[in-house]
Amino acid sequence: WLRFKYGFSFQFNGLKPTDNRYFVQNDDLTFLQEHPVDLDKSKLRLDNLVFPLHFEIGSSKRSEYNDRIHYSTDGQFRLGLGGYAGFNLGKRQKLKYEEDGERVKQKMKRDYNVNEFVYGLSAYVGWGSTAAYVKYDLSPIFESPNEELRNISVGLRFDLD
Repeated sequence: WLRFKYGFSFQFNGLKPTDNRYFVQNDDLTFLQEHPVDLDKSKLRLDNLVFPLHFEIGSSKRSEYNDRIHYSTDGQFRLGLGGYAGFNLGKRQKLKYEEDGERVKQKMKRDYNVNEFVYGLSAYVGWGSTAAYVKYDLSPIFESPNEELRNISVGLRFDLD
């Protein structure tokens, strides 16, 4: 009924500024600035590789295969509480707009003063290999001296056992 659940996960976090703004990096500061042309899309994407560790509560079915014991949660309710830690793999900003009658797609890979190390708390509730989750980054998105902003995410997860 109680077990450790661990593995690895890829997280793709997207920050979508409003009011025709985009992210600008000036030395160690990252801030939002209004774009001179009307933007159709403005998005900063952060790609992370994280290693979650959860205490998982819920019944499981025990099976034995060739001297190995396996506990399956197929068709079982489960609840997980824990956290994660990892690192940033990449950051890129995408802008789409029209200028002089031509559609422009601009992709910029910069540092944006994003924290390279990410960590936080997470929880999930599910049935079988599908679960709804919530996660909260304890690490700020941007390095100091920038404003301390943190991600909170809600979604579905699919476990591959």
